Amino acid sequence: MKILIVPEKFNNKKLTEYLQYQFKNLSFSTICKTLRKKDIRINEKRISENCLLKTGDEVKVYIADNILNPQIEITVVYEDENILVVDKPVGIEVTGESSLTTYIKEKFGSNIEPCHRLDRNTSGLLLFAKNEESLEIMNALFKNHQIEKHYVALVYGIPKSNQKKLEAYLFKDSKKSQVYISDKKLPNYTKIITNYTVLKTNTVKNISLLDVNIETGKTHQIRAHLAHEGLPIIGDGKYGINKINADFKQKTQLLASYSLTFFISENNKLHYLNNKTISKSSIPFINLI
Repeated sequence: MKILIVPEKFNNKKLTEYLQYQFKNLSFSTICKTLRKKDIRINEKRISENCLLKTGDEVKVYIADNILNPQIEITVVYEDENILVVDKPVGIEVTGESSLTTYIKEKFGSNIEPCHRLDRNTSGLLLFAKNEESLEIMNALFKNHQIEKHYVALVYGIPKSNQKKLEAYLFKDSKKSQVYISDKKLPNYTKIITNYTVLKTNTVKNISLLDVNIETGKTHQIRAHLAHEGLPIIGDGKYGINKINADFKQKTQLLASYSLTFFISENNKLHYLNNKTISKSSIPFINLI
């Protein structure tokens, strides 16, 4: 049994939509069967039909844990006494109910915490700190741009330049869980900088593989900024092009974090990581181009 508290983003949304968001492997038919059995309660009331939720509703789901959250394989890319880097799979949140952090804590101990975030459907390298001191150091390093993160994105279109520094302004609409990009400074918009380098192109398919590095880490920055540039990430259902996603048979964005490089001063406990690059063994999506 799982107990969930409905967040604001699912206010007036259907129960089935919320449950499939929370439990990616949970099928619609299983939800319907559970409803027929009245094995779902909202605010302690048993329900038998799909209904609209309100912010703050308590949802109790009486489905076996192995159905709600099948065990996932966690690939460790790097580990020492202070940090852990894993390869996050698509389809799981970094934090929250039944998140990747939940699995990591079960396997590596309750003190471990994530140092940054990736979107639910973005895969790749995710950094965890094993102790409070390392977490504080990593948070400071990210804040001071002393950790360089590189992503790979498979986009629709061929850039005119092999390298480019994109500058724009971003507004986050928390209620819609969406961001908007403007070329001009507008009220409540924050400046963003996104750099890309073309790794490979396929002119027949009209697609490109980009190495992406962001100087500012804002919600959905890479996805929205590239789309604004006319280079939507293939598979991105929010900022991409649905027809293109369907043509390439991709349901989640082809975006992955693939390298982390550390720049750490000598008087730091984690100085042994200075100039160290942790990366995936191969470039993501290279086989698709």
